[in-house]
This record gives sequence, C-alpha cells and structure tokens, in this order.
Amino acid sequence: MSPPAPTPVWLVLGDEELLVARAVADAVAAARASDPHSDVREYQAATLVPGELAEMLSPSLFGGRRVAVIRDGQDAKKDLVAAVLGYARDPDPDATLVVTHAGGAKGKAFADGLRQAGATVVPAAKVSRHRERVDFVQAEVRRLGGRCAEDAAEALLAAVGNDLRELAAACAQLIADTGGRIAADTVARYYRGRAEVSGFTVADATMVGDVAGALEALRWALHVGVDPVPIADALADGVRTVARVASAGRGNAYQLASSLGLPAWKIERAQRQSRGWTAEGLVEAMQAAAVCNADVKGGADDRTYALERAIFAMAAARSGAAG
Repeated sequence: MSPPAPTPVWLVLGDEELLVARAVADAVAAARASDPHSDVREYQAATLVPGELAEMLSPSLFGGRRVAVIRDGQDAKKDLVAAVLGYARDPDPDATLVVTHAGGAKGKAFADGLRQAGATVVPAAKVSRHRERVDFVQAEVRRLGGRCAEDAAEALLAAVGNDLRELAAACAQLIADTGGRIAADTVARYYRGRAEVSGFTVADATMVGDVAGALEALRWALHVGVDPVPIADALADGVRTVARVASAGRGNAYQLASSLGLPAWKIERAQRQSRGWTAEGLVEAMQAAAVCNADVKGGADDRTYALERAIFAMAAARSGAAG
C-alpha cells in the first residue's frame, strides 16, 4: 500500500496505541516518499519548548524535508500550544508536523485549534465496542488485500480476543495462510483448540513423528506468548519419559506408576508414544533435546530456530529407528 500524500500538519486524535502508531508511521512514510532523507525527530509535548520546535521546523540551508512528531499533545504548556497553533495556520510546505493527542477533555482547546487551522485529522480513538472491533477486523483484512465476512470477523474475535495488536497479527497470519478469502469455517479450522496450546502440545506431536503438527503448535505457542524455555523443557521431558517407560517394559500403567514415580495417565501416553522408537533412536532424541535446552537457555541467537531444529532432529531419530 502506498503512503498518503504528504500533509503539512497532522493531528492524530485518540489513545488506541496501534492506531496512533500507524498514523504516525503513515505521516513519516508520506514525508519520506517525497524525500527519502527526511529528518525525523520526536518530542514529548510536556518538555518541548517553542524555540526548539521553531528551530526544527525552520527552513534549512541544506534543504530537505523535516518531520517533527509531538507526542501527548494534551500535556503541552500554553506557550507551546500558542506556538504550534500559530505555525499550523501558516505551515512550511517542506516540513511535516505531527501532533498526537489522547482526545479527552485535557488540552481539548489545543486539538480544536489544530482542527480549525486545517490540520489533517486522523481518528485513533479506543476501539471499545464489539461492533467497532468487528469493523476493525474487516477493515484490517481489506487493508491487507483480503476479504472477510462478518461472521468470520466474529469468529476471529471469539478466538483471539479484543486486543487490537493481536487481532491485526491474526489477520495478517490468516491472509498469508489462506490467500486472502477468510470465512467463518476458515477461522474455526485455523484456531480450533489453539488457545490451550503449550510446550507439551509441541512435545506430544514431536514424539509421535507429527512434524507438521509440532511446528504448527510451536508457532502458535510462541505467538500467544509461551516462553521458549518451557517448550524446550517439555521436549526434553517428553523424550525422557518415553525412554523411562519403554525401558520398564510392557505392563499395566497403574502397576508401573509406583515404581516409575509417574502418574498412570502419563505412563499410558508414553506407552502410546513409544511405538516406533528404538533405544538408539531415543538416545539420539535425548541428545537433540539436550542441545536444544542449552541453546534456548543462553547459547543460541535464535531460540525459535533452535526449537525447530530440535523438532526435526527428534523426528529424524524416530524415523531412523522406524526404518
């Protein structure tokens, strides 16, 4: 999507963080589209003095576009308000001034003055009503080049929640994975059961050789905020448990529970997962899990890659055993 045309003065009105961040980014992108070397500086309204702003917005001997972003305009002191409003009535066409304002009663005269001076107003109010969130999801999908039915937007809200950043990320992921046409059944298939995903979900899929399922669970676990360390621990615990249960031989899970010090349900699961493994394969898998654990806990630059590599290595150990 191409940036909007550069505008001398912008007023970003509201306190929805995602929308404010996007509006400021759009203003900067518009300036840089006309001058890639634009000088961009940010200020806090509460501490900015008129002279500093005037110096920034004054024409430079070296030319080039200047962009001044004033954050939290509602906190501006009277002298800064007067200076900004005076500038906004006759702005330099080679400069861009962006003022963010929370939109409440505090500093309302400043926002009203900018509006009256002809500033481009970008609404960024909190999205608090359910209907507004549905509209946001549909608009977000359109922004990304896709189409989303209303029932699909409702389903996505039910699956992801109300946080706009999470919703925006989910929209982008769905667009990437579906080709752009999102229906309610698409969302249902994509998110079914994922709210409960954990490191053990990743480990369970890995131990039965389901690489695609393990990688999918890993991606979702990281997306919803599961830390890589417990995922690595779960992989190590999964292979150790299968090795212990396999070495104990066949037997009733309830009888083995006391001797192994494990709950019966965990032994039953490990017995199912142990099918297809050999002792050599389990040793290789334990080595891969140990390397992953060390990498994730401090030895690797990319912890996600370390986890993915462990999944492939453990699955290869199982495949080798099966073969």
